Amino acid sequence: MAGALFLGLDVGTSGVKAILVREDGEVAASALTPLTLSTPQPGWAEQDPDAWWQATIASIRQLRAEMPDARIVSVGISGQMHSSVFLDRAGEVIRPALLWCDGRTTEQCAEITRRAGGEDRLRDWVRNPALEGFTLPKVLWLRQREPEAYSRLATVLLAKDFIRYRLTGALATEPSDASGTLMYDPANLRWSDDILNAVGVPRALLPEVGGSSEVLGTVTADAARLTGLDAGTPVVGGGADNACGAAGVGVVTPGEAVASWGTSGTVLAPTAQPLVDPGLRAHTFCHVVPGVWYLMGVVLSAAGAFNWYHQQLARELDESGASRRALDAEAASVPPGAEGVTFLPYLQGERTPHRDASARGAFVGLSLAHTRAHLTRAVLEGVCFALRDSVAILQELGLSPHSLLLTGGGAKSPFLQRLQAEVFGLPVGTVNREEGPAYGAALLAAVGAGAFPDMAAAVRSTLTRIPGDTPSPSSHAAYDEAYARFRALYPALKGVAGAN
Repeated sequence: MAGALFLGLDVGTSGVKAILVREDGEVAASALTPLTLSTPQPGWAEQDPDAWWQATIASIRQLRAEMPDARIVSVGISGQMHSSVFLDRAGEVIRPALLWCDGRTTEQCAEITRRAGGEDRLRDWVRNPALEGFTLPKVLWLRQREPEAYSRLATVLLAKDFIRYRLTGALATEPSDASGTLMYDPANLRWSDDILNAVGVPRALLPEVGGSSEVLGTVTADAARLTGLDAGTPVVGGGADNACGAAGVGVVTPGEAVASWGTSGTVLAPTAQPLVDPGLRAHTFCHVVPGVWYLMGVVLSAAGAFNWYHQQLARELDESGASRRALDAEAASVPPGAEGVTFLPYLQGERTPHRDASARGAFVGLSLAHTRAHLTRAVLEGVCFALRDSVAILQELGLSPHSLLLTGGGAKSPFLQRLQAEVFGLPVGTVNREEGPAYGAALLAAVGAGAFPDMAAAVRSTLTRIPGDTPSPSSHAAYDEAYARFRALYPALKGVAGAN
């Protein structure tokens, strides 16, 4: 396939990214079109799916302008998990999408658990608890709070699947994203009639499920005119952003693990079986590789927490890399534990391990002796401690990785790489590509086009591991007291300042 290029799209919360990847794995071009987030009420988070589509068009056309003669042979799409797209019978958007970080559905989660007969039944049916971020509670919220809109509902799609629908006219999804709806059984690879019947949601609202590297549609003439892609270009199933992000750094086989800093943060470990956390603190989802699942802990505010801190308390610094380095230097000037300052990064609630959409952030331990440098270090440590909670759960369940690959914002800063190694007590590393979920989506497109026989071969041909920091026992132990402080704060503050 000499000269072939594979298009990877990622429909993120902050923007739509598009990249063109050559068969040897080199990124030929990249484009990003930003998106805005709407918060109509505290704890709510919405976006217009048609804004995703317009941003997708803009990103693809930017690539086309940069490489007008590019031969794009296939397309893969990744996207934010759980976010609900409600379509009418004409395929038009009924209302803005409720996003993965939207916390309005606590009442509906309780109803789902009650109707299912308890969490043990949910564990059997869908391998996960009812959480506000998942899709099914959003469907029930629409039915109860906006009945006129629900009466028009014909199809529920996820973010990346909506973009495929606009590109190809095909209503479809794949297992990695379906797993995060609370309507799909990851162990048996099918929509769960048990949960759908329990809550009275028709199966007809849900699309068919294909493979992540399977061609699920081709670019229509109308989409070709809008984007500059060739009509008939195949579009594969793609995958959820976390699964594609893991694939994009080569974490596709059991025994490995990856820590990711996006707006949210995750720790993800592939498994050969659909392992379920008995406490349902971590999620069990399908990977983009057939016959592989993963266990994942989620921190709802990772880079999102740091960006909030930057904008609100370090506003005089611009958004450039230089300002990030300046904040890293501030943090590095303070000893581990930030001399008693602790930050809880629960600015949008929390998933792992607390499963509490109403949890809130806090700085604790401040004195007149503390400076912004202490706050900066406390924010970064707080996110690392929250991710360490997920690492501890994996270890408790027998998934004890010997090292962690880093991706996203946590992989870009040498200081933050070292901080994670010391907090986790594990060697960390990176890979030679840092394009996030869009890169994993492009590799899926390459597999779907026949450039590689499977994802394992694609990873071997395109990615190289780069060793990073290995912590000493003493450097890891330096965080024990601060981590114990962190773990004690959530139960101490529960019910205070909005947390309940």
